[in-house]
Amino acid sequence: MSDQIISQTAPEPVGSYPHARRVGDLLFLSGVGPRKKGTKEIPGVTFDADRNVVSYDVALQTHSVIENIRTVLQDSGLDLENLVDVQCFLTNMKQDFKSFNKVYGEYFSVETGPCRTTVEVGALPTPIAVEFKAIASFK
Repeated sequence: MSDQIISQTAPEPVGSYPHARRVGDLLFLSGVGPRKKGTKEIPGVTFDADRNVVSYDVALQTHSVIENIRTVLQDSGLDLENLVDVQCFLTNMKQDFKSFNKVYGEYFSVETGPCRTTVEVGALPTPIAVEFKAIASFK
């Protein structure tokens, strides 16, 4: 059995895909970025007149991503404690990992948090510095 989840409170997807899909006892979230619902606002990003990124704050973006994940999970009847696996994508591992990891640790611990993989990617679909892909369990 497979059920599509489209959250009414999470930021809109940037493409043609649902926020999540339930398959059995697992919930697979699509990639989640830091944007705010109903806007193209990206927390902590400063643009120049030509919409080029001048600066960004990966800590603010990481907080926003995790809160967006929480929103999708809650709309599915779950919460952060139900996460079992998280894949994290950073556009600048060397510069951003320490700040990203500190914020991540404010939400998750080694004892109770999900498994995690963090990789650097060349770019993400919008001018963001961090995105998560997650799996949660209904059990």
